[in-house]
Amino acid sequence: MSFRIPCPQCGARSVYEFRFGGEVLTRPQADADADAWYRYSFARNNTMGIQTEWWYHRLGCRQWLQVVRDTKENRVTATNFREKKEREDCE
Repeated sequence: MSFRIPCPQCGARSVYEFRFGGEVLTRPQADADADAWYRYSFARNNTMGIQTEWWYHRLGCRQWLQVVRDTKENRVTATNFREKKEREDCE
C-alpha cells in the first residue's frame, strides 16, 4: 500500500522516495549488558498502531526524518528533522 510522507523540507512526497530506517529506539548505555544490546539491535516492537520511525529522504533533501505513523492505516500524523537542520539544496 502506497502513502505520502510530508517532508518538512520538500513537502508531501511518495513513500517510494524514502528509505525505511526502522523504529526509533533508545540506545543502551555503553556499559549495558549483552541482553540490552541484543534487544536494541535485533528485537522490534512492530506496533500495530502509532509508532515513531526513521525514514531517509533518498530522492529529495537526503535527510533523516522521524515520522509518526499509524501502521494499521499507513497514515502519517507528524514528521520532523531530528536535528532541526534544514537544507536548501532539496531537489
